[in-house]
Amino acid sequence: MAKKTFSEIFNFKKNIWGGFSLPIFSFILLIVGIIVYFPFGETGFIRPNFLVIFTILAVFGILFGEIGDRIPIWNEYIGGGTVLVFFMSAVFGTYNLVPNHLLKSIEIFYGKQPVNFLEIFIPTLIVGSVLTVNRKTLVKAITGYIPLIIIGVIGASVFGIAVGLIFGKTPIDIMMNYVLPIMGGGTGAGAIPMSEMWAQQTGRNPGEWFAFAISILTIANVLAILGGALLNKIGQRKPQLTGFGNLVIDNTKEAIRDEEVQLEVGQKEFMAALVFTGVLFMFSHLSAVIWSSFGFSFEMHRLAFLVIYAVILNIINVVPPALKAGAKNMQNFFSKHTIWVLMGAVGFGTNVDEIINSFTFGNLCIALGIVLGAVVSIMVVSKKMKFYPVEAAITAGLCMANRGGAGDVAVLGAANRMELISFAQISSRVGGAMMLILGSVIFGLFA
Repeated sequence: MAKKTFSEIFNFKKNIWGGFSLPIFSFILLIVGIIVYFPFGETGFIRPNFLVIFTILAVFGILFGEIGDRIPIWNEYIGGGTVLVFFMSAVFGTYNLVPNHLLKSIEIFYGKQPVNFLEIFIPTLIVGSVLTVNRKTLVKAITGYIPLIIIGVIGASVFGIAVGLIFGKTPIDIMMNYVLPIMGGGTGAGAIPMSEMWAQQTGRNPGEWFAFAISILTIANVLAILGGALLNKIGQRKPQLTGFGNLVIDNTKEAIRDEEVQLEVGQKEFMAALVFTGVLFMFSHLSAVIWSSFGFSFEMHRLAFLVIYAVILNIINVVPPALKAGAKNMQNFFSKHTIWVLMGAVGFGTNVDEIINSFTFGNLCIALGIVLGAVVSIMVVSKKMKFYPVEAAITAGLCMANRGGAGDVAVLGAANRMELISFAQISSRVGGAMMLILGSVIFGLFA
């Protein structure tokens, strides 16, 4: 792939700007700017539907994404356009550089009903990636992956406690207030239920624990995103450490990939795969509701069920090849062509001040120790467990140490490995559920 340069983006003839030439994109940018910033009534000229918000985010993403992919050092070590879109949208959202009604519409577009683009993006990636993995390879991945997560948590705990002792923190303090929120599967499925567990044991307001938990998790999330970009660079420099998007070391996978590429996929197969994904997602949501009604000690998220069902369908081999090929095409479309849209939406909902306020030197070092501990411990053992070190560290390490679903997308986007979303979801959901159990034990004994 040719290296991107700044000179080419000023070439009027090349369609560099998201498929547009510079004159056409400049015109598009002007129109979007007028729609966003010129007031007209309560919501200005913005009609807050899916198409309009998607378009605004896409134009924002193309602008900073193409620039970020060309900034020296940033594009190689920090994450390029994907990470620049995230940070710039966070700045625009935090400091009210866009109208408040647009931010509310983006919040609904990204993570709230009835739109919730995240629940379109993640399921399409899960189904597309799981269904098209070789069955034998998939079984190897699942049976070895859970132990890999546990090794990562142990490494994170050891490194975190070691660094914490330097700053006068006790091991229990590190485990309860640092390791649990960072490695807990994100905010909604991790930090929030953990704060309720803490409150139940202490009789205090859950917000007391959550306020610090979310700040330390924010630091770790940023470190995990930067870590994803760095691991991608390490993989480029040391090819023997990476499967270039493949998690499991398996020489038969290349033959499977070639077979899939030969299948002709059209719009009909794409549509069929999208509908199939929607049906699986509905059934997964129903399963999560039923699970919750039984009152088990921990929750199983609908995306965890989606991963499980996709795995089962792959293993029993009941999905036709044409539908699998359509699912792969669907996954490629969303992961490659809508990632900047999603990163912009995530960024607009991220508070930059929250990140800045939590960046004390001690917290930064402890969080870095925890993230580094997870990555190093996994990379040390991964090859013996038949996993590629880079991919294993990204999924079982960094995707445990971020803010859940949105964090997974950001980390994988920075690492240029969106095809690993299924294993990232196993980390965030199943690994997160395991951490909730650990949290209930720790809070019960020491809170």
